Amino acid sequence: MSTSDLSRCTWCSSDPLYQNYHDHEWGQPLFDDQALFELLCLEGAQAGLSWITVLKKREHYRVVFDHFDAQKIATYDADKIASLLSDTGIIRNRAKVAAFISNAAAYLQLKQAERFSDFLWSFVNGKTIVNQWANIADTPVATAESIAMSKALKKRGFKFVGPTICYAFMQASGMVDDHSPGCWKRTQSV
Repeated sequence: MSTSDLSRCTWCSSDPLYQNYHDHEWGQPLFDDQALFELLCLEGAQAGLSWITVLKKREHYRVVFDHFDAQKIATYDADKIASLLSDTGIIRNRAKVAAFISNAAAYLQLKQAERFSDFLWSFVNGKTIVNQWANIADTPVATAESIAMSKALKKRGFKFVGPTICYAFMQASGMVDDHSPGCWKRTQSV
């Protein structure tokens, strides 16, 4: 069976980029600190938009945000911010760009005490929560775990990390498995 014949979650559409993301990234447990930092920032950039919008810009984000090197991002000055806000390859929202910078500083501070992945995965007791929603309409936009994560991240200075963003982040990073009924990936995790 070719990948074009696979039954997927309904949100991923027929776009090959989206399908590849769904098949190889979304819902896969992610433990790399820098990759988690990047994903958290990009989920925040997605707020109010569709994920495909960010996904199509992700490679450019990686270039202009120094491959999500938090040490570099935390030092961005007014000139760098102005450059970013004039770059049509990213979502040019001043608050979202500022959030990347404050998130970099918060990330570096948190990492002085513990691994970022350990901190994040603690909200699911270190293992993926496999949900069995009957249909996509049953999938919540936030859970007790995403609310707790949001509060803890905000307390540490992170921005654009509300409960809904945190839940989408938890789904994307494999902390939560919310593949739809009938999705070929769901059968692998149940």
